[in-house]
Amino acid sequence: MMDLRRIRDIWRRSDVTVRDLPLALLLIVLSFVPEFQGSGTNLGMLPNEPFDALTLLVVALECLPLAVRRRYPAAAIALISIGFALDQVFAYHAVSSIALPIAIISAGAHIERRRRLTPALLSVAYVVLVLWLERLGSEETLPDLIVFYVALVILWAVGSWLRAFRASEAERRRHVAEATRTAERTRIARELHDVVTHHVTAMVVQAEAARYLTANPERLDAALGSVTRTGRRAISDLRHLLDVLNPDHEADFSVPSASDLADLVEQTRQAGQPVEFDEDGKPSESAGSAEFVTYRVVQEALTNALKYAHGSQTLVQVRYGEEEISVVVTTDGSGSRATSVGGSGRGLNGLRERVAALGGRFESGPQAGGGFAVRADIPTGSGS
Repeated sequence: MMDLRRIRDIWRRSDVTVRDLPLALLLIVLSFVPEFQGSGTNLGMLPNEPFDALTLLVVALECLPLAVRRRYPAAAIALISIGFALDQVFAYHAVSSIALPIAIISAGAHIERRRRLTPALLSVAYVVLVLWLERLGSEETLPDLIVFYVALVILWAVGSWLRAFRASEAERRRHVAEATRTAERTRIARELHDVVTHHVTAMVVQAEAARYLTANPERLDAALGSVTRTGRRAISDLRHLLDVLNPDHEADFSVPSASDLADLVEQTRQAGQPVEFDEDGKPSESAGSAEFVTYRVVQEALTNALKYAHGSQTLVQVRYGEEEISVVVTTDGSGSRATSVGGSGRGLNGLRERVAALGGRFESGPQAGGGFAVRADIPTGSGS
């Protein structure tokens, strides 16, 4: 037995004509059920006539165009209107007359061109039908005819509302998709900045320092070896990041956390930056994203220290509390700016956004006595 979910998926993927055809066939069948014959719309109050050979053609003309009511709405409403008129004129009053209100709603929802012309033509056709029925002895009163016409207008308005709602929903989805793409581009740019900039900055600083070590081969070799190791780490981290950003690749990428801070500090020291690391406590098990953001805050602060205050004494203080992690990174500003590689400010802005996303506080700026400080209080989400 075929799975019901599979049948539903096949049905949803089918062409709209295939999906609309069953309704048309159902109305045709119901029209010829003896109990339902003559129970359709009777606009002119004419006595019912028995079904004959022509009835099948009239009923088919009323119903079959429903199959193309979404693909060719103008043609569908035209054919169904003709079938409805014939149904009233020949006084079959078949159940198939239900196709008219369905077709009007669909036309209001799907007609793209000549939207003002279509209701005008339908109104003229209605007047012609009323006059024709009048000649055949219609007993319908004018108020009833007006009510029927107003009902048709309301049906068109319902279709137009559905059209406007569909357009509004499509526009909303477009805005959501655009916002999602923008957020994803921002996330990718932020991750690339965080992963690559620290390593590249360290390499530039180390390479710049190596220029002055040509007279000391051993120190020069050590400096170049450090550049090589840093470059390899940058390549490795970049590959891992690209794997994560690739939706078709199942990468096992461990996100850096507070436990990796010691390695980060040591890498910065190898780049020639004197760093003192003061860590108090341990991160809670529920810290989660807070640890990752803590790592990024320290990483960006150390990167900026390498860029703008190379050789300055730098202090990294991390305090793990029950409800938040406090980070303070300061430089005394006594180093050299000769090796500054410049920056766009994207890093600090990205940190501010990361911390704010977790409901934390972030500050950065020059210190009163000189130097620069970065401070962040990052909620861990474990507080009561």
